[in-house]
This record gives sequence, structure tokens and C-alpha cells, in this order.
Amino acid sequence: MQVSVFSMLRAEPDGSTIDTYVTRFAEFAKEGFGRVWLSQLPTAPDLLTVLAVVLREVPNIQAGSAVLPIQTQHPMGLAQRALTLNAVAQGRFSLGIGMSHQAVTENFWGISWDRPVRRMNEYLDGLLPLLAGERADVVGEFTTTRGAMDIPAVQGPAVYLAALGPQMLAVAGRRTAGTVTWMTGPKTLSQHVGPRLRQAAAEGGRQLDAVRVVATLPVAVTDDSGALRRSAAEKFKIYGKLPSYRAMLDREGHAGPADAALIGDEATVAERIAELRDAGVDEFVGIPFEDSVEGQARTRALLRSCDRA
Repeated sequence: MQVSVFSMLRAEPDGSTIDTYVTRFAEFAKEGFGRVWLSQLPTAPDLLTVLAVVLREVPNIQAGSAVLPIQTQHPMGLAQRALTLNAVAQGRFSLGIGMSHQAVTENFWGISWDRPVRRMNEYLDGLLPLLAGERADVVGEFTTTRGAMDIPAVQGPAVYLAALGPQMLAVAGRRTAGTVTWMTGPKTLSQHVGPRLRQAAAEGGRQLDAVRVVATLPVAVTDDSGALRRSAAEKFKIYGKLPSYRAMLDREGHAGPADAALIGDEATVAERIAELRDAGVDEFVGIPFEDSVEGQARTRALLRSCDRA
């Protein structure tokens, strides 16, 4: 199982966001991480613009978006940006996309949440041919895409879908490189996510190893588990309220997000990561959330040791 690290993209108050992330990626690469996944929050700097600079400046490390919401950009616009970024990165970018949440799409953007699975399928109908260097010519109820990209000799990035429910997992299994999950524990990954994803791949005539499960969870290596558990409960409390994540927590039998977090000393956290490997996870992405510099470094060191194991 590959072990990667997650970095939350946020604006730096002094305006040094891009320089900060260049430095951060260089540190991750020096520590030996092969890939960094980053979020795209609704009001944060544009992730793909930041990554275009970062991946140009920092070689020998990959990056992935976890995830870009589809509602705010047409497939041609996203294909244009993703292909350009992957050209800059020389193939080191993976494109994670998703539906965001009803509270965000309707309250922030005024876009209906109606029939998300159909909306995603129509979006992929346009996006996937464009990323493959082909022409898209599809008329949909939500999204119509006609045309091709004039970006020759550029490899399209692998596309991952933020999929947790059965129907969206079926879409991911049939059509994409896999799923990126959040707040989803080993029982749910082994009994729900992985089987549904791979069953859909098989039904679509694909090999089972054509799809991957990328599982993302908070992680903290510490000698004070109680304090970090309280910190996790506060920092991640919103995810206990959003319906898609609440459903995964309920499946796992977790009272809240703090139960999903991997917290404890090195041996305890390593054991929790091993459970994810045994659950069929192909890539674990740890989100170190300890506030101290020492705690962050200790957590990343443990992640690296698990990747080498």
C-alpha cells in the first residue's frame, strides 16, 4: 500500500501562498513522500494555478486534487487547465473530482443538487474524451460538451472520483481510476467501498487492478491521545454533519470524526494503517493535524516508515 500525505491548501495571510507551498513540497520530497494530495476549498486560492508553479519548481514528487468540484467549471475548461498543468508537471498530476455537498452547491453557488449521479456521468462524458486527446460531442440535460483540446502531445491525468454511495462508486468503477474517500474506516472500505468499486469495474469489462481505493484520514502520532482526540473532534466536527460523511461514520459505528482519526503512539498508528492495507486500500493519505512542529514531524516520519514497510 502506498502511503502519501495530505496538505490543506489555504491562503497565507502575508500573501506568500505559492512560496509556502513550494517550500512545503520541497520538504515533503526531501522526506521521501512520493505524492501529496491537496484540497480545493470554495474560497481558497485556485489549486491548479498553485500546483502549476509548485510542480515546476519541485521535481520528483506527484500531486493530486482531492477534490475539485465539477459544478463551477465546464468540462472543456477543466480539461484545458488539467492538461496544461500535467504538461508543466510532466505527467505528475492526478485529477480528483467530485460533487462537493448540497449545502455548498446550493447555498454558495445557487446550483441545484438535483440528480448528482446523472450530472457526474454527463460531466465525464465530456471530460474523459478531452483528457484522452479525443473530441467530445455529447448533449446532456445538465452539461453539453462539443469540441476538442488543441494541446498536442500532452498526457491526460488519471481521473479519480470522490465516491462513497453505491451509485457513485459504480460510476467510479466503470469510468475512472478509482475513488478518493474521506472519513471512511477499514470496515466500510473492505465491505462497501472496495467491493462495489471493483464489481463495477468487472461489470464494465475492466481489470480489477484498473481501479484504486485512495483512503484519506486524519492522523496524529502523540503521547497524549486524549488531547488529540479532543482536537480532532473540534477540527473535523463539520464532517460529522455533512450527509455523505455522516453515512460513512455510521457504517463504521463511529460516533464522530474523532473516532475515524488515527491517533496514538507510533505502534498504535502503524497498526491502524495496517488495518487499512488489509481492508484493500491501495493508497493511504494521512492528514497530519497535530498543531506543533514536533508533532507534525513525528507523524510524517511514521507515515514514511509505513510506506517503506
